[in-house]
Amino acid sequence: MGGVVDDLSLHPKYPVRTERLHLRPLTAADTDALLAYRSLPEVCRYVPFAPMDKAVIADRLAGMWSVTTLTDEGQALTLGIELATTGELVGDVVLFFHSRAHRGGEIGYVVNPSFEGNGYATEAARALLKLGFEDLGLHRIIGRIDERNKPSAKVLRRLGMREEARLVRNEWFKGEWSTELDFAMLAEEWQAQR
Repeated sequence: MGGVVDDLSLHPKYPVRTERLHLRPLTAADTDALLAYRSLPEVCRYVPFAPMDKAVIADRLAGMWSVTTLTDEGQALTLGIELATTGELVGDVVLFFHSRAHRGGEIGYVVNPSFEGNGYATEAARALLKLGFEDLGLHRIIGRIDERNKPSAKVLRRLGMREEARLVRNEWFKGEWSTELDFAMLAEEWQAQR
């Protein structure tokens, strides 16, 4: 086991560019685009937030979504997924910095249903894996989902993450017991697929 790594930090140059997307910090100008999908019950069904209104979005934009760098564990970097060709916001992704000692993180993503089926979640999440492994220096990144969220499981598998655990009815989630699937990737696995 390695010791505590003190120099882990992430200071991305924005926008983070992929083939079709720009990942960038969210701003108040994104409020209506965020509301268009984060207010939908079907989008929020299997994720750890309830449908949002403008007040909640404004609070997040001023608070946790205003983070643009990662300098310590317990922080999260949320970035908007913008189409490079049109500038439309189609979703958002998050990279959590869970542990400095274990160099662990987690990814998450949400896409407006109007833009589903185009591979945007996979493309954006792949960029987050690159940031997490290559720029931040993480050893392990996980993805945790509700077992019923089949599209999200497909994204994690397309990324090359392996399913490590199925936690049966482990969490009381939105009024019912849910079964969690845990996926993971190690830095060496990331490098091997590059």
